[in-house]
Amino acid sequence: MAAKAIELLREAHAHHRAARWAEAAALYARVRALAPKSFEAFHLSGFLALQQKRFAEAAPLLERARKLNPRSAICALRLAHARKALGQMEEAWAAAGAAVAADPTNADAHFCLGELAAARSGFVAAVPHFRKVVELQPEAADGWANLGVALAQSKGGDEALTCFERALALEPDNAQALTGRAFALQQEHRVAEAAEGFGRAIAKTPRNFQAWSARLLTLQYSDKVDRACLWAEHRAFGEAARASAGEADRNNAERAWCGAGEGRRLRVAFLSPDFRAHSVASFVEPLFAHLDRGAFEVWLYHDHPTVDATSERLRALAAGWRHFAGWSHDRVRQAIRGDAPDVLVDLAGHTGFNRLPLFARRLAPVQATYLGYPDTTGLAEMDFRFTDALADPEGEAERFHTERLVRFASTAWAYGPPADAPAPTRAAEEGGVTFGCFNNFSKVSDSTRRLGARGLEATPASRLLLKSAGLDVPGVAARCEARLRAHGIDPARVELLGRVSARASHLGMYARVDVALDTFPYHGTTTTCEALWMGVPVVTLAGDSHRARVGVSLLSAIGRPDWVAHSENEYVRIASELAARGERASGEGERLRDAMRGSALLDHAGQAAKFAAALQRCVAEKAAAA
Repeated sequence: MAAKAIELLREAHAHHRAARWAEAAALYARVRALAPKSFEAFHLSGFLALQQKRFAEAAPLLERARKLNPRSAICALRLAHARKALGQMEEAWAAAGAAVAADPTNADAHFCLGELAAARSGFVAAVPHFRKVVELQPEAADGWANLGVALAQSKGGDEALTCFERALALEPDNAQALTGRAFALQQEHRVAEAAEGFGRAIAKTPRNFQAWSARLLTLQYSDKVDRACLWAEHRAFGEAARASAGEADRNNAERAWCGAGEGRRLRVAFLSPDFRAHSVASFVEPLFAHLDRGAFEVWLYHDHPTVDATSERLRALAAGWRHFAGWSHDRVRQAIRGDAPDVLVDLAGHTGFNRLPLFARRLAPVQATYLGYPDTTGLAEMDFRFTDALADPEGEAERFHTERLVRFASTAWAYGPPADAPAPTRAAEEGGVTFGCFNNFSKVSDSTRRLGARGLEATPASRLLLKSAGLDVPGVAARCEARLRAHGIDPARVELLGRVSARASHLGMYARVDVALDTFPYHGTTTTCEALWMGVPVVTLAGDSHRARVGVSLLSAIGRPDWVAHSENEYVRIASELAARGERASGEGERLRDAMRGSALLDHAGQAAKFAAALQRCVAEKAAAA
């Protein structure tokens, strides 16, 4: 390199280290012109652009530098970060792999591969990369925290908790470890401990909205938290999200208002991490399939690494499809604003992988939430929440919501039964009655256990079959049995089953159940529909809020309000009477399936028309108020 170029490079580097970035950038550009084969000039130029988050500028500069020096691990790693920020996941993966190949001891490169593996293929693929990180840097808290997250999200178990404890021993305030540890506790159905853990994470990092949402979801499982407390917690989230977002903008609101009522199709976008083999997909696919494409242009935003056959079916129903897995909040925000939907519908609420903090920034003129979560979002910027009058009775529910409630149909769900569901049959077993509960065991609160104990006591020779993720893990099973025993349930009368990945096999297990016991206060939705479709009667206890009233709506929809209890005594009576009648052995299964076929739940075209009319009313209402 010429002496002049070397001199300029030294001067540029001095400006760079002193954060005089404009001066450094100008000098680096002069060096590149004088020495077009200077690795240092291109590498440092790209690094400077990367530091300033000018990723589109950084990537080609770093790519050029890597060609000049393929053995530089740090250059390849910086290129990986630039490509990842641009959403170019395959290119980022290749660059991170090149960094590891150039320097197998570079823990940062393995860390980057772990993050990319999680975004590309799911957390199970990230585990070996984060294991390598902690092997190379055993004293780095972030490595242990991320290994814990990958383990917790992919398989759970005590190893994840051990990783989080190791991270917190190294760095007591590590936000990832605090949040991850609470999540791992929730997976083990340790609800009170998980809620406390998420609260600790929020106290340390008040803008940790992942922890906020996880705490709110965890509190839904508890029968110790009343409606007023939940309302206060949701409002606190909404206020924190608004403060973090700053001044919201309206995303070219005139587009919706000027076109409303003039025959222009409304662009309606749905954002969800569950456009895959997931419960949410079972309820939205029937609506998407029947929405009037003459009135609506449907866009789907999928926000999860998994893309499967369900994803592809849904994608075929959409005019526009985006896959947001691994994208930053800023990039998602820019993409949605660029698409300019008239209505943006959140389908996650405070469940995992949600983007609620972005809704606080007003991404669309009309924003609504539906389906995925049994409560308010707490966001003042969320205009509407779709529900029905049984799940959210008129008058009382309004004061616990930031959204306006839209009761668009007699029941708020359109259920799509699995095509591979077996026929509703009863397995041949010797004597006795089997009560079953296939709900997430975190929903099996003290109230639910008390009801189960009374049901077993009222029905001699009966058994209880519980099925949930984690119940086949010895440590988790032992803790769950201890909780059952504390409520007078003899473990000898209980069978615990873990999650079954094959849906047909899961549904086939209902053949072993005579009566399904719904949980309280957090009812089942998918589990109730699955039980009914498999011919199993369900008994539910009505409460005072949506989480405790979903069963009321579903059972009323199929003409069985008599299976809805309004007291614990009535719950036990209904369960024992259903067991005594032996309806599963007398053709009740087929009758239940026929009842579902004739109900609003399976009137997909009718439900979609009502949902569509509600969307149009929401747009008209917002336009009139603008």
